[in-house]
Amino acid sequence: MSSQPTQTGSYRELLVWQKAMDLVEVAYRLAKHFPASERFGLTSQMQRAAVSVPANIAEGRGRKHLAEYVHHLSIANGSLKELETLILIAERLRHAPTAECQAVMRQAEEVGRMLSGLMDKLESRKN
Repeated sequence: MSSQPTQTGSYRELLVWQKAMDLVEVAYRLAKHFPASERFGLTSQMQRAAVSVPANIAEGRGRKHLAEYVHHLSIANGSLKELETLILIAERLRHAPTAECQAVMRQAEEVGRMLSGLMDKLESRKN
């Protein structure tokens, strides 16, 4: 039972981090469709949730103990679910084209599957 991550290399080498960075870009592009009245509301919240995903993956990867890494991946996953919800709200309010919202949702779901797999792998290493 190791309390320290045994992986080497940078968080930038993690495919899940790379995909999460791509997700930030598409979320920002999607938010450009929103009306100006949403600048300090839905737009800002969506951007913060999107940025939180790769930021927490990176922060967790930089932590000393495996449990901290898993904790930050869990935070990233929570931010991802928040982002998905905000995308669905934007779609319902017709702030962005449905096709674009659905494409961003597919990317978010892919990141979610990758995060889940990484968390499962690390949890099994903890036990």
